[in-house]
Amino acid sequence: MEIPSPQELLDFTDRVAIVTGAGSGLGSGIARRFAQAGAAVIVHYHRSADGAREVAAQIEAAGGRAAALQADVTQRAEVERLIEGAVGRFGRLDVLINNAGTYPLATVLEMSDDEWDSVVDANLRSVFLCTQVAARQMIAQGEGDKWNSRAIVNVATIEAVNPAPNHSHYNAAKGGVLMYTRASAFELGGHGIRVNAVSPGLIWREGLDQSWPDGVERWLKAAPLTRLGMPDDVADACLFLASSAARWITGANLLVDGGVMTKQIF
Repeated sequence: MEIPSPQELLDFTDRVAIVTGAGSGLGSGIARRFAQAGAAVIVHYHRSADGAREVAAQIEAAGGRAAALQADVTQRAEVERLIEGAVGRFGRLDVLINNAGTYPLATVLEMSDDEWDSVVDANLRSVFLCTQVAARQMIAQGEGDKWNSRAIVNVATIEAVNPAPNHSHYNAAKGGVLMYTRASAFELGGHGIRVNAVSPGLIWREGLDQSWPDGVERWLKAAPLTRLGMPDDVADACLFLASSAARWITGANLLVDGGVMTKQIF
């Protein structure tokens, strides 16, 4: 069979992507990167309205297509409204990046029921709801192309397999995301929808060096590539997994961690 040329592999022209939690941080970087690749991008936000609108405005100023849409992705009705809004704006849906989530601190002994439920809902329930509703829309659009360009990418974390202190709720939720990725990949493959995950390590953000200097120092010593990750590092991994370059990859988890998980344990 004929395969796409290298120049075509990361071309998202005429494709529509939703990036959840794109009003700030990692999500905003992913949204910008997909727009640079030619996709029309829905910049989803829950509370970061100003940030999401700024990201959308920046994409449009650069000649791209984008819209900022609000939704609480832990609620089915709002997820349905989000998907309907995306289709109403750009006519279809091809890519979903499940990035939205929270990561507060709480110990196992002191964590409340509400704290547990809030983090699991934000990080795992949201992935289930968005995946289900988005997949139904993709299937309703008809057959995908032969390169399986309809794709879902879930943003997990290395904490899903290497727990961090005071993050048991977050660790557990992201561990669930990894298994849900595999399970949904198995079920949706027959519909031409690929589902994969990326697991970032420590990603730089404004002020991190000042707020957590000892953690940054430990990371730099542990990571073979000797630097923090940048949003574009994760965005490019998402771009790859959503592209036809990854046309025969589904159910995978791609570590984007500078090699830190290679560190010798004993």
